[in-house]
Parts: sequence; C-alpha cells; structure tokens
Amino acid sequence: MGYRLLIARRYLASRRQVSLISVLTGISIAGVALGVMSLIVVLSVMNGFFDIVRDLLVSLDPHVRIESVHGGGIAAAEVPVLTSAATALPQVEEVAAYVEGKALLMHEGQGESNRVVIVRGVDPDTYKRVVPARGSFGVDGRGVVIGLGLGERLGLMPRTDQRPGGQIALLSAAGIGQMLTRFFAPPALEQFEVRGHFMLEPTYDNTHVFIGLPDAQRLFHTREAVTGIELRLDDLNQAAATQRALQAVLDPARYRVQTWYDLQKSLYDVMRLEKWGASIVLILITIVAAFNIVGSLSMVVIEKRRDIGVLKAMGMRRREIRRIFLLEGALIGALGTGIGFLLGLSLALAQQHFALVPLFGAESFVIDAYPVSIHVLDLVIIGTVSSGLCLLAALYPAHRASRLLPARAVQAHR
Repeated sequence: MGYRLLIARRYLASRRQVSLISVLTGISIAGVALGVMSLIVVLSVMNGFFDIVRDLLVSLDPHVRIESVHGGGIAAAEVPVLTSAATALPQVEEVAAYVEGKALLMHEGQGESNRVVIVRGVDPDTYKRVVPARGSFGVDGRGVVIGLGLGERLGLMPRTDQRPGGQIALLSAAGIGQMLTRFFAPPALEQFEVRGHFMLEPTYDNTHVFIGLPDAQRLFHTREAVTGIELRLDDLNQAAATQRALQAVLDPARYRVQTWYDLQKSLYDVMRLEKWGASIVLILITIVAAFNIVGSLSMVVIEKRRDIGVLKAMGMRRREIRRIFLLEGALIGALGTGIGFLLGLSLALAQQHFALVPLFGAESFVIDAYPVSIHVLDLVIIGTVSSGLCLLAALYPAHRASRLLPARAVQAHR
C-alpha cells in the first residue's frame, strides 16, 4: 500500500509545475467540497425546522396515545388496566385519561357570542404540569381554562381575589339533540367559570378549552368512559419502543397505540420527503464533480502511459495498477469531502450559535433566524455517498490504465 499511495499522490499533484491535469483535479476537489458543504448546510437547516415543528406539536400532542380501535371510547373498567400497563414501563413519567369533543361555546361578553371549540376534559393535577397557564389551571368544580388569545378577544378574564371569572356555557352535539327533542323540559346548559388562560400555540389557543374530566364526561354523555389515555415519557425518542412494548401486552383488536409521529404523520412525512428530495438535488453537484474526476484521471492515464508501461515491465500486476488510480480517486474524494465537511460544519455551527442569517418575516414566527440541527447520521451518509461516488468515478480510468500493454505504452513515448 505504501508505494501505491506514494505514486497516487505524485500523480495527483506535481510539486514542480501546475499542469492542466492539476487544474482539473483541483476543480474536481472543489466540486466535491461544494456538494458536501451544500448538503451539510441544507440538511442541517431542514433538520432544524423539523425539530422546531416537532417540539411545537409535541407540546400539544402526547408522546404516546392509547385509543379504542372502534372509536367508542375506553370503558371506565378498562382505564386502570391500561394505566397499570403504561406505568409499568420505566420511561413513562405521566399517564392521564382524557375526554375530547366539539361543543358550542356561548357567552354574554364582547366579541363573538357563539363559537365552536374543542373541549378537552382532563385531570388538572396532571395537565397543570404540562400546559403553561396564566392564573390557575383550575378545571375542577365547573372551572374552565381557555386560550389566552380567545379569552382576550371574547373579554373572558380569569377569576381573581378581586373579581369573579368570566362565565361561559358549553353545549355539545348530544345536548343540542336533547334540546331539539325535549320541547317542554329542555336540559340545562353546562355553565363554567373561567379560572385561567393557557398559552401554547395561537391556532391551538383559539380553538381549545380545558375542563375537568367529570364535567367533560357529563357534557358529552360518555358516562364514565374516556376518549383515550395519553403518556408523557422522559425521552421523546423512546416513543417507538414504548409503542412496541404496549402493543405486545394490549389486544390490537381493541386498542390502538400511536406515537407523536403517528398523530401528525402526514406533516412529518412531507417534511422528510422534502429533506431527501433536496438531498438528491444537491447530490447532483457531487455527481458533476465525479464526471470531472473521470476526465482528469483519464488524462493522467494518457500522460503517464510510459510510467505505467515501465511499472508493468518491472513486474507490477494489473490489479496493482488499478489500485493506484483507485487510490488517486479516493484521495480526491477524501480531500473534497474533508474540505466540504470543514466548511459545511463551520457554517452550520456559526448559524447555530450566532444566527448569522435571519429568518425573513420572523416577527410572525417562533424563531428569528434559520434553525440548525446537525445529525451524525446525516454526516455519515454524506461522507459515504461522496467518497463512494469518487471511487466509482475512478473505476473506468483505473480499468483503462490496467489494460495498457507495456510494450505499446513505452513505444508510444519514443
């Protein structure tokens, strides 16, 4: 390997003069470096956006959710069994049952008088550690917590020591049906007092309200059944393992276990498709550089025909000649990939720590600069693909060099 590597290095760049071959080799190295740098920067930015969206959605969605396959909810007798199965896993930190449905919100304050919202009945002791709220997260005893934006727009302020909270009424679809059928004794409206405002995400805040679990069961006429059971883990990346563990002990014909990825699968799939689509486009830069490697190494073969003939006459076999030019392609790939890694990681880390490139229109978004997240797996794939393309590009010139006949190679330079 030592003498083959020495010959490959001498063929790659001559110390004495700068030839056309050296220029083409430099262009090939620059092309590989540009492709690697572009891939690292673009994929790191796309990873950053993915992490931002994921963290935002996971603040609203659970890490793992257990639901009934048939959509009728989970009976009260089944809840302790499912809760025990979940809490038996060491990575599970919080387990909470919930009831969810749509209802008509009615009030007598300012703004819209009636509004359809998504009502979620929860255990306050569990959710007050997850949902940031202004005021108290008091959903017990006919209390309701609404989004900050919705509360300010409707003029519904939470209860304080100096004043009572805003009053609203919630009417579910089942309640509307009873009102239409019971003309002489319509059911009373479910009245609630605003105890606090929560702050998660503007769209979510304007469409969701929280009430106590018993109040939600009464509002939606579910008796003691719940819509599902939500789990919070100590590590988000353990969601898939938790899903497999629960599916192994739960009846798949009765229960469906979903991870945070499954809950927003279409959105996450589109973002991953965009990431790998951009990768394929940027790999074209490296492919173009690989074509330059074919040209530059082919010219090296032509220029060094006499040297190749002498080496063969001295007893060097074809596979050793082939390895010399494969090593030269590997050196070009290593230099280009190394320079691209240095530049790409430097730019990505600079953006990550110093926010060099601001995000246009950041005043309406949750971040003010392009986010960056560097994944080791992406770096491994980029390095492997780049080096592999350079080696593939060297195959034809290496094969051509190994096929040269010693006598003709030497005679061609007389």
